[in-house]
Amino acid sequence: MSKLKENISSAYLEAANKLNSKKARRRIVAYVESYDDIFFWRTVLDPFEDETRYFEVMLPSHKRLERGKKSVLMNLLAKRSGKDLICCVDADYDYLIQGVTETSRKMLSSPYVVHTYAYAIENLQCYAPSLRTLCVAITLNDRQIFDFLDFMTRFSETIFPLFVWSIWHYRRDIYKEFTITSFNTIVQLGGFSLENPEACLKHLKHKVWTKIKELQAVHPDAKESYLALKQELQDMGVTPQTTYLYVQGHHLFEKIVVPVMSKVCRELVREREMEIRRQSVHTTQMRNELSCYSHSTQDIEQMLKKNLGYVVSEPYRRIQQDIRRLL
Repeated sequence: MSKLKENISSAYLEAANKLNSKKARRRIVAYVESYDDIFFWRTVLDPFEDETRYFEVMLPSHKRLERGKKSVLMNLLAKRSGKDLICCVDADYDYLIQGVTETSRKMLSSPYVVHTYAYAIENLQCYAPSLRTLCVAITLNDRQIFDFLDFMTRFSETIFPLFVWSIWHYRRDIYKEFTITSFNTIVQLGGFSLENPEACLKHLKHKVWTKIKELQAVHPDAKESYLALKQELQDMGVTPQTTYLYVQGHHLFEKIVVPVMSKVCRELVREREMEIRRQSVHTTQMRNELSCYSHSTQDIEQMLKKNLGYVVSEPYRRIQQDIRRLL
C-alpha cells in the first residue's frame, strides 16, 4: 500500500473512486512543483469543486520530497496522469518557445497539464493593478504616493523589445548567446528612487537599447524573423504593457517588485507614525499607539505570496478555461 501511495497513478485513483459510494465525491490529485505552489493552485482549483468532485493539491511524492517541474512532468513519462491526476506547473519559457525543448513539448502536448501562462506564480502574485491595494493592507495607510500600474507598464514597455530577443534566442536553441540570467542582469532596477522613478526607467532604457544594438550587430539578418516573433508573442498574450508577467518570476519578485514596494511601504509607515506622534496627547499614548500600529502592519513578501489580485488577470482567465476543458 505504501508503494501505491508513493507512486500514485491516475488509474489507481480512478479505480479507488469507483470503489467509493456513488454519492461520494471524486478525488482528483493535482501535482504541483513546490510548497509555495500549493496555496496558489488551491485558489485556482477551488471554484471547480462541487458535490461530484474535489481536488487534493500536493507535491509529486510524500516519501522522497521530490519538487520541481521536472519531477511533476515525470508523471507524464510514466503515463500516470489522467482524468483523476493532473499536473499544475509554471509556464516558465516553455509556453513561449512552443515546443523547442522536450520539457516544452511535454507541457504543451498533454491535456492533463495545466500551466500558468505567465512565467510563474510569482508573476501573478505581482500583478500590477493589485499592488496599490496590497500596500494599503501592509501599511494601513491609504494615501497614494506611487502609481504601481503606470510604473510596471512603463517598465514592461521598456524591456519588451529586449524580451523578444531573449525568446528569439531560446526558439533557436542558441540561448547560451543570450541567457535568461543575462537578460535579468540588464533589466534589473538600479538606484530606484521614490522621488524620481523616471531616472531609473531612463537608465533602464539605456541599458536595454545598448544590448539590442549589440544583438542586432551579431544577427544582422534577424529583422524579419524578429518582427514575426514579436507579433506572434503579442498574439500569445505578451503585450508591451504586460511583459513583466513573462520574465523570470523570482527575479521579478525579489529584484524588482519587493524593492519598489519596500520603499513605498516604508514611506507610508513613516507618514502614519509621524501622524501618531503629532496627534498623541502624551508620551504613554504615543508609545501605545505606535506599538499597536507596528503590530498591525504586515510583511511585504508574505503578503505578496498571499495576494489574490491576479484573479482578474488575463493569464488567470486562461488557466480557468483550461481547467474547464480538462474537466
